Amino acid sequence: MTEQRGGPVDESCVLTEGPWTHRFVGANGSRFHVVEAGTGPMVLFLHGFPEHWWAWHEMLPAIADAGFRAVAVDLRGYGASDKPPRGYDGYTLAADVAGLIRALGERSATVVGTGVGGMIAWTVASFHPSLVRRLVVLGAPHPLRLRAAIFADPRGQFAAATPTLKFQLPRYEHVLTRDDAAAVEEMLRRWGGPRWVDGPGFEAYARRCREAMRIPQAAFCALEGYRWAFRSVLRLHGYRFVRLMQKPLVTPTLQLHGALDEASLPRTAQGSGRYVVAPYEWRLLDDIGHFPHVEAGDLVLGEVLRWAKS
Repeated sequence: MTEQRGGPVDESCVLTEGPWTHRFVGANGSRFHVVEAGTGPMVLFLHGFPEHWWAWHEMLPAIADAGFRAVAVDLRGYGASDKPPRGYDGYTLAADVAGLIRALGERSATVVGTGVGGMIAWTVASFHPSLVRRLVVLGAPHPLRLRAAIFADPRGQFAAATPTLKFQLPRYEHVLTRDDAAAVEEMLRRWGGPRWVDGPGFEAYARRCREAMRIPQAAFCALEGYRWAFRSVLRLHGYRFVRLMQKPLVTPTLQLHGALDEASLPRTAQGSGRYVVAPYEWRLLDDIGHFPHVEAGDLVLGEVLRWAKS
């Protein structure tokens, strides 16, 4: 679909054809858009902000060719998935993924998440350990590490999180979608590594992210997850979430983090392994920012396959 300048776009803009199949699957009371390729053990991919399933479009066929069932999903509120006004708390987002694994006919999956999707992946592995066979997290500290660093590191993680604190403002979604969602591209530039941002593929990728964010209600829903994370700090709901997340993870976990990540600082992400009692690996990626899956796709592909096969 060609981009409609100046206004909202239809969700069909994310139904790009390729070596994959688009499906709509019901899970946890909502309808999710999933894109899949291949057969075999399932590898489920969760995108970050401000992205959608397209974050994994190069990974899907490669993972499928390696003998896996590769599935990318538009998270609740993004892309062509349902956009209910509620359900952007950590409990519900984790239950969405757990429900999807079951709805897709699987008993468990390797879960790969980046950014916000990585935070959800940590939570799924914590709350639904039997469903997550192996875990790969990109650009996402354990939620309790992030929470602690925002309070304990004012010149570091708190300063890095300042752009997302603006998301608490009422109706900030209109700022996000103004000028054909120019703010989306600004965030990609701010958080991405310079080699990728200045490279040949950045403009096309940013254009797709901007277009998907202009689907009606997508921007509001994308911000609601950040709003819950902030507000829950002062609520019993959030206190219960923290208590539950303190339970050690029993899922083998691989954590990849860009050395130049200015959204989630490497020093915030380091130490997430203290919450994992299963095999755990940490790898810092030189010259990479907040989006390793697109900045260093081949490297990440190799690491995901190594972890999924081991």
